[in-house]
Amino acid sequence: MTQKVALVTGASSGIGEAAARGLLAAGFTVYAAARRVDRMASLAEAGVHTLALDVTDAESSARAVTSILDAEGRIDVLVNNAGYGSYGSVEEVPLSTAQAQLDVNVLGLARMAQLVIPQMRAQGNGRILNISSMGGRLAMPLGAWYHASKFAVEGLSDALRMELAPCGIDVVLIEPGSIRTEWGGIAAANLQEVSGDGPYARQAAAMALMIGGSSHPTARLASRPEVVAKAIVKAATAKHPRTRYLPGFGARPLVFLRTVLPDRAFDALIARATGG
Repeated sequence: MTQKVALVTGASSGIGEAAARGLLAAGFTVYAAARRVDRMASLAEAGVHTLALDVTDAESSARAVTSILDAEGRIDVLVNNAGYGSYGSVEEVPLSTAQAQLDVNVLGLARMAQLVIPQMRAQGNGRILNISSMGGRLAMPLGAWYHASKFAVEGLSDALRMELAPCGIDVVLIEPGSIRTEWGGIAAANLQEVSGDGPYARQAAAMALMIGGSSHPTARLASRPEVVAKAIVKAATAKHPRTRYLPGFGARPLVFLRTVLPDRAFDALIARATGG
């Protein structure tokens, strides 16, 4: 039986790194991609193939996919994990910064899907796993552009799932809750830089404390990246994967509350938690 091939973007740390290791353990030939190949040295030592990739660069993206197809002849699973969180008030975040957020989280994800779909369609099967967030199902203050990007990933994925179903290609959304990675610390620092002073300072301090706390190695209210990696492996290997997986701390209860509570009631809940 031909060994299946998986490509994981944004694999230099956190969820991407854990997903690459999980897929390798599950028997896949794994290609881990990120802008900085040097940060994936431990993955290479474990038997993962590593390559440079900037999802915002058309040439870099095409080169990465072509190199895998030349070497393996197939890509069975794409894990669209590359992404980051740009935080700050809508009033204060420059639109150039918002554009950069969308370029990575939405257009970069779409670019990678475009590159692998023709080969998956030709072989009659494949799986695209788009890493969204519970932040694609609900929003919090001072994260408008991050949430906008993840809401877009949700809509894009739903449409793509229906488009590709006749081709035998599954499209799955992974919607993590609070995860213990460096993402939180970076997002919190960005938030304080943009909105730490001025009219949104109180909210920014509360939000930075909340999202930054999740990055601490001993954070109690956050799950390890391996929790998400487990869901990714399950989605990659299940005969009939679910359309959505909600791994990680807080994901299920918060999405449930957003579904059942009226808007004002949910707003009040979030305001109490974020100093609004």
